[in-house]
This record gives sequence, structure tokens and C-alpha cells, in this order.
Amino acid sequence: MKSHQAPARGFTLIELLISMLLGLVVVGSVIGVMLANKRSYGTNQGLSQVQESARTAYELLAHDIREGGGNGCGTAFTANTLTAGALWWQNWFGVTGVDQTQIDPAVAIGTAVGERVAGTDAIRVQSIDGAALSVAAHDPVAGRLDINAPTSDFVTGDIMMVCDFDHATIFQASASNQGPGVVSVFHNVGVGAPGNCSRGLGFPTDCGSVAGNPYTFLKNAQIGRLVVTDWYIGNNGRAAEGGTSLYRRRMGVGGALVTEEVVAGVTDMQLRFRANADNNIILNASLVPDWTTITSVLVRLTARSSDTNVSTDTAVNSGRLDRSFNYLISLRNRLQ
Repeated sequence: MKSHQAPARGFTLIELLISMLLGLVVVGSVIGVMLANKRSYGTNQGLSQVQESARTAYELLAHDIREGGGNGCGTAFTANTLTAGALWWQNWFGVTGVDQTQIDPAVAIGTAVGERVAGTDAIRVQSIDGAALSVAAHDPVAGRLDINAPTSDFVTGDIMMVCDFDHATIFQASASNQGPGVVSVFHNVGVGAPGNCSRGLGFPTDCGSVAGNPYTFLKNAQIGRLVVTDWYIGNNGRAAEGGTSLYRRRMGVGGALVTEEVVAGVTDMQLRFRANADNNIILNASLVPDWTTITSVLVRLTARSSDTNVSTDTAVNSGRLDRSFNYLISLRNRLQ
């Protein structure tokens, strides 16, 4: 008997086409899911960058603003023996805002690295260093303040503040003695820039003579460096990452000015100010009549992701994400 075998049969052209079509659909779906996941990951990463930049900027900025106007002793009166001049940091102001239309004497508006970005606000803050030391003795005739510490990092040229229950005084250290056993800071005239107009540390300031307005700070008065910081939005020179950062220009050791990039990705800062008698009124810096009455600052920070093509609108800022955050910061030294 002969065996009968079914003839060999393959796929028809139509079946192959249908199989290929189904395969393409599956592959396309997988690719679509992968692209969606990649876009979602990029967006989440961009949001994380923005939030981290804004949070870091706020924490550092808020720390300075909260301390604004503080002298460590809670006194309302401040003398200033620094020789009069046009230096932006040398007059006592506590907190001062600079509107986007105003000139900030601390830093110019421009496009160079470290210069302020046009259309952004700035804020200048002053206080005493949180690591202030106590006074052991004061000889106002010799212009010497002895410090109750085995050592200190104070140097000649430091811009200092000393305070007690009566008042605070700003002066420049004409010399510094680091021991052994005795740490002293001197406040004589004729040394440094801008230097002291008189030796007297009393309030009000008298620059009419070398002796000035004599005053003796008693034991346990506080002494420390004057903290002066100007916060602004500056150009960082890295256009591929967005190009702007939160900057600060501050007083360093020996009175030297230091410019620092603090937080990258911050593109704008807008400020409003509230005075103690006007709890419901928020003012632009250009409208504040008296900076000594300011008790809180409303800060609006805008941050931008460094990664591109993470936004749905790729035609704006190369697809970077932008977010704005509002913070109300109170000056703890002026709260009643």
C-alpha cells in the first residue's frame, strides 16, 4: 500500500503581510512605551532639578534675610565710625531691596560672568557674624578691645561690629593681636580702607576729632565681623545649562569682597517688602520709604532645569522646565 502524505504548505503572501503588520504594531507599541517612559523620566528629573535649586536657594537666602538688621544684642541704635565714602556696604541699613529698574551699587547689570541679569531684583543684608565672641575688657583710650577667647580668626582690616545693651558700633580693625594668652582687636584711626574716622565708639558717632565720642564697652559685650551680603541673579557663562545662577557678593576676611555663584538654575528673583505698620501692604523696593521699618520680605524665585527637551513646549528655552516659588520670610530681629 502506498502512503499518502499531505503536500507541504507554507504561508501565503497575505498571511505574511498580516504577521509583519502585527509585529510592527507590537514593536511600535513597545517603542512608544519606552519613549513615553523616557519623556516622563526626563520631565521628573527636570522637576527635581527645579525644586532642588529653588529649595536650596530659599534656605540660604532665608537664613541671611532672617538675620538682617540683627546685632546680637537686640539694641536699636547703631553707630558707625567708618570713614564716609561711596562703598555700598559701609553704611548700616540692615536690609535693603533693589528693584529691577534700580541700580545695585554692589554689582553692575551686564552680560559678563558674575554680573547681574537685567530685569531681576536684588537684596542687600547686614548683621553681626553668628560666631561673635564676648569682650573681656575695653580700653577706649588705647583703642583696644580684649576678647574673652584663647584665639580668634580676626585680622587687620576686618569690618567689625561690637554691641551691648546700649548700642552697637561698626568699625574697622586697625590691628589684631592673637596672643599668646591675649586676643585683642584695635579700632584706631589712620589704618585701612575706608578706615575709622575716629577712635570713639559711642552713639551717636562723632567724626570731628580723633577721640570722637568715647564709650567703654563692658565685659560680655559681643564682638564679631560685620556680615554684609548682596544677593542677586547673575550670569554664570554656561549657556548650555541655562546661563544664570543665584549669586552673592559678600564681605570676606580683612574687608575683601568675594563674589560667589551659589545655586545654578535660578533665573529670576522678584521681591516685595512689608513694613511693621502696614501688615497688608506689600511694596516694591522703589516704594519703600524707610528700610528700618521692614519686617518681612516676599521672595519669588524662578528656577529652570538644566536638561533640555523635558518640557512639552520645546520651542521655549530649548524645552527646559520653568517653575516659580513664593516665600514669605520674616526678619526675626524686627518682630514685636
